[in-house]
Amino acid sequence: MNEDASQELSANREVDPDAPQSAGGLHVSPSRKLSAFVGLVAGALAVTTGMMVAALGNVASPIDAVGSSFIDRTPRWLKELAIDWFGTNDKTALRVGIVIVLILVSLISGSLSNKSPSPLIGAIVVFSILGALSASERTGSTWVSITAPCVGSLAGIAIALFMLWQINNQWLLKHFPGESQAPLGWDRRRFIRTASSASVGAVVLGTLAQNGEQQRIDRIQAQIPDSLPPAIDSSTSYENEVAPGELLYITPNDDFYRIDTALSFPNVNLDTWKLRIHGMVDNDLELSYQDILDMPQVERTITICCVSNDIGGPYIGNAVWQGVFLKDLLERAGVSSKAEQVFSRSLDGWTCGFPLDVALDGRDAMLAIGMNGEPLPLEHGFPARLIVPGIYGYVSATKWLKEIEINKWSDAVGYWIPLGWARDAPIKTQSRIDVPRKNQELQAGINKIAGVAWAQHTGIDKVEVRIDNGDWNITELSDDLTDDAWRLWSFDWNATSGKHSIQVRATDKSGYTQTDVVTSVAPDGATGWHTRKVVVV
Repeated sequence: MNEDASQELSANREVDPDAPQSAGGLHVSPSRKLSAFVGLVAGALAVTTGMMVAALGNVASPIDAVGSSFIDRTPRWLKELAIDWFGTNDKTALRVGIVIVLILVSLISGSLSNKSPSPLIGAIVVFSILGALSASERTGSTWVSITAPCVGSLAGIAIALFMLWQINNQWLLKHFPGESQAPLGWDRRRFIRTASSASVGAVVLGTLAQNGEQQRIDRIQAQIPDSLPPAIDSSTSYENEVAPGELLYITPNDDFYRIDTALSFPNVNLDTWKLRIHGMVDNDLELSYQDILDMPQVERTITICCVSNDIGGPYIGNAVWQGVFLKDLLERAGVSSKAEQVFSRSLDGWTCGFPLDVALDGRDAMLAIGMNGEPLPLEHGFPARLIVPGIYGYVSATKWLKEIEINKWSDAVGYWIPLGWARDAPIKTQSRIDVPRKNQELQAGINKIAGVAWAQHTGIDKVEVRIDNGDWNITELSDDLTDDAWRLWSFDWNATSGKHSIQVRATDKSGYTQTDVVTSVAPDGATGWHTRKVVVV
């Protein structure tokens, strides 16, 4: 080819406008957009590889480990904000947030690596260290859970270096000129194949990891028995309706609220699981699941409530719990007269504590293994949990129970107490309007107003409603089955057209009428009257 032909060919060759050029027209470095893409691919492969290793090792993913550490270090106000915004979807929101952060960091560190891979490699290493440290903090962590993010980082670093080498190295273009149809200064086709393969690999690994996590959960759930021994002592009722189709006395398992700090369910192995009762006792006890099944079973209808339940909130439920009385277990262990606290730990390391007197004062505090006639569902604490009527769940309702330690207040502090929540947490007398529903349009005439009221271990004496700040009206209450469960109430209202405000208040059996003073959920539960605005046409 003569010189003139060569020049003509060069003039007609495609030039990549995004390929940076020096003053002499020579390739300098890939564009920031291209290197940002490299960062995204490398970050995705690092994360999904770590997830896959964790799934193969039957442990929580690095994302869940980091998320759990984040929860542990999150200030109280932020936790409450998350629950307020996302409700029971707060865990999903946290996972999505972590993924968004990972994407942003990958893009930014990648874009800064157009001349040197150091920013991207540094970001991957930092996240792997963070993941390993987070995993090491979790109860029951293994070498797999700690090394999973490290293995993921090696995969991410390898693909990052390879892709950046491809778009920076002139050797490839020199020795394989036919791979590219344009003098981009790098081998476009080879790069695209690498990027595509890495991206597909990340998707496949992520999918397999998710399937592995689901299989882990399935293996745990497969251990849940089909049924429980019948209770020999039961004071329960499955009467469900006070207003047809509107209010249920018993909250179905699938509708029961779930508020906890667990991003992933802890591993449960019934072959090795033991409940240990120890501390300031005469006899340490270790009970297998079968040991608990063999004990005389009792059933009690008990309402439990989360301290994060704001006025009129949904984080409360009423269920029939089956198991054994906590008092009987503690008496069997022989509790020291100097002991002050019942301190419990879950399989995932969560802790809480409540006054020993509460377990021994005659209330139906339970070690529960059943819920509404079924074995305890995994999301509600299988194989066993604590149910203590009259105090909020953050100091008592330990799920996935592992051990109970009897000690003094100075010996141990529950998870939420250092975060500013009160040590003592008696449930406040409260009431809620459920009917009419929020934003429901009513027809003039007789309309039913209905809801629930609770004062666990004290009991509800009466519930009153008023319309537009008028006189208080006594409502009709459901049967008084137990002081430890809520009561349903209803009132027939002859509604007139217009906008109206409905308020409710409850009076418990001690004579206390709930206050109208509005307080936040922190540090020991919200107060105030629930108000609902309606429009009648």
